[in-house]
Amino acid sequence: MVEALIISNVILWIVVVVLALLVFALTRQVGILYERVAPAGALQPNNGPRVGELSKPMEITALDGSRVVIGGESADGLASFVLFISPTCPVCKSLVPTAQSLVKSESKRMRLVFASDGAETEADLQQHRDYVKSLKIEKYPYLISQALGMSYQVSKLPFALLIAADGTLKSKGLVNTREHMESLIEAMDSGVNTVQEYVGSLQADNAMEQTS
Repeated sequence: MVEALIISNVILWIVVVVLALLVFALTRQVGILYERVAPAGALQPNNGPRVGELSKPMEITALDGSRVVIGGESADGLASFVLFISPTCPVCKSLVPTAQSLVKSESKRMRLVFASDGAETEADLQQHRDYVKSLKIEKYPYLISQALGMSYQVSKLPFALLIAADGTLKSKGLVNTREHMESLIEAMDSGVNTVQEYVGSLQADNAMEQTS
């Protein structure tokens, strides 16, 4: 009877050890999987001005007639989060409230500016006016400038730029979610150009640790 109890306890401990090893292995695999599927962040194109470069100031007339400067050293000491949208972009409409919420939480250090393609006719201008009214973004600068989009090589929407108060282009890229926009701010704060670059550096560090 005693021997049977001892054997059962040994078997139980063996099961516990095996389960502990399995949990450890699963934890390691989850960590590896997390690195592989970590948020990709905003997709940064290779064309146009490079992140880290000083941007050239561009003075643009907003939809309401005011003059807005994008790029260069900021007069008010705020960074500029520029979101390119369009009345013909279905994703943009759903992303605008998200951009408002995000930049509102960062209002002490950045401003939100909306930008769109040029308008060639009065009908085009009216479409933009209706668009701004429908989105309830009248209080934000809304720039209609083909030159601005061409300067930063904006080919797909929604697209965002984050220009620091000193005029440095801190981040840019295609944005479809709040996480994408947050990645632009994280890039500015961390000094890493993109989340992809950050994840790549982690993977390189892990590879070095495994080979050492």
